[in-house]
Amino acid sequence: MRLPVATTVRAACQGAVNALGEYAPATISVLLQVSDRLRCIAATGSWQVFSTVPSKSGIVGRVHASGLPAVVPSVAADPDYLPIRPDVRSEICVPILSAGRPIGVLDLQWNEPADLEQWRDVAERIAGLLGSRIAMLGGPPAESRSEKLLRHAAAFAAAPTERDLTVAALVAARDVSGLDVAVLIATRPDGPQLNRRTGTPSPLETRVRAELDSAGPAPLRQLISHAHRYGASYTLGEPGHPAVGAHRPLIDAGVRTLVAVPFGTPESGGVLLVADEELIRPDPTTVNLMELLAAQAWTCLDRLRTLIRLREQASSDPLTGLPHTGPFGRRMRRTTPGRTALLAIDVDNFKEVNDTFGHQAGDRVLVGLARALEGALRAGDELYRTGGDEFVAVIDVARADEAVRIAERLVGAARQTGRTISVGVALADGDESPQETLRRADEALYTVKRNGRDGVALTPATPDAPLPRQRAAGDDQEPGAKEPGGDNDPAGNKEPVSGG
Repeated sequence: MRLPVATTVRAACQGAVNALGEYAPATISVLLQVSDRLRCIAATGSWQVFSTVPSKSGIVGRVHASGLPAVVPSVAADPDYLPIRPDVRSEICVPILSAGRPIGVLDLQWNEPADLEQWRDVAERIAGLLGSRIAMLGGPPAESRSEKLLRHAAAFAAAPTERDLTVAALVAARDVSGLDVAVLIATRPDGPQLNRRTGTPSPLETRVRAELDSAGPAPLRQLISHAHRYGASYTLGEPGHPAVGAHRPLIDAGVRTLVAVPFGTPESGGVLLVADEELIRPDPTTVNLMELLAAQAWTCLDRLRTLIRLREQASSDPLTGLPHTGPFGRRMRRTTPGRTALLAIDVDNFKEVNDTFGHQAGDRVLVGLARALEGALRAGDELYRTGGDEFVAVIDVARADEAVRIAERLVGAARQTGRTISVGVALADGDESPQETLRRADEALYTVKRNGRDGVALTPATPDAPLPRQRAAGDDQEPGAKEPGGDNDPAGNKEPVSGG
């Protein structure tokens, strides 16, 4: 072996693989830890070689994590085995150590019988020599900037929220550029806004944030506009060269090197700033990588926002914005007997609105009522639109009369909009399904309808018990409140859905 004269880590690893390959009829590979993965640095010929393996996956990941060699007579019996070729029968994997710490593994796989213990001794000796040489050469090879960009792009795609994605983009910008500070100035309806702090900021980031905050929105808008009008740019911050006026807060903060990259669109994106207080000459590749990083982060952010919007549309009524029958069904499965009350709500004389003034007027009535009812509920109470002019409030109470008082507040809130509603109240009983509780609330609602509307009725827990006296339509009525009109449907049937 020519390990002592190898001048690079890759040459040392390939030398070890070649030397073993002359004598061992096995598939041989060396994997070293690069970032959070094991990367294949050298290997003998095979139909397939894993380029990277997650640090704790497979037999190689197990050996690297434990620092202990593995001799596997039958790979078919080892649940951690990662199949590379279909005819592999056995495997030996030994750790490569540097200063007593695993930095990678030497792996041998056979497709024919072999003296595994003998080859284990050989593999451990070679791994020991290889580890010493790698340590003398400065350790495993560093991850290239292209590899970093690919790794961070995967993190963008996996981010579950906008904040997680923003944090991942800023971490990636610092990592790939090698500069000290990364901040994102985002376009918002109320003006440009710096991203929230992530982790412990460096002294330069603290100064940059303070200067940009005190500068006001004008320089931030100019930085965004400049980036989107002219594209990515960088500056060396050398003395004697004039700077764009918007750069003044950055100069005052001590920035000497700056890369500015457009992020998304001027209307909904912003600008990514990567900076350092040292005078570092960014090469064009760095700026190009920052552009690629920003473009990938924006693509993932746009996709994430689209998915969030689609989920909201799938679970919300497009007219009122209230959750509809899907979320209501899931909430119904979480009712608590004796505490959860259902308030079935129906708009009085709604058909007359549609017939007289049209469906657009009916839509406006529903939207106004939805906002009024939401405002009358307590924090934690939930309101759903379950039909054309039908709503259900789900509330948790200590007693039934508390639910009735909240229902009366809803009636009063509706009167303030110039409309009236009928509300039936039912408290969940331990021996019934949520659907049965809703049926009883509907029965109470029909009772209100039959007795003049614009009121509240509470249904008892048992169907055979008599209903309590309905709160009269005129009880507690606000001065000047609209009197309820006639009803074409004395049976209490639901009116048609409004258009929209």
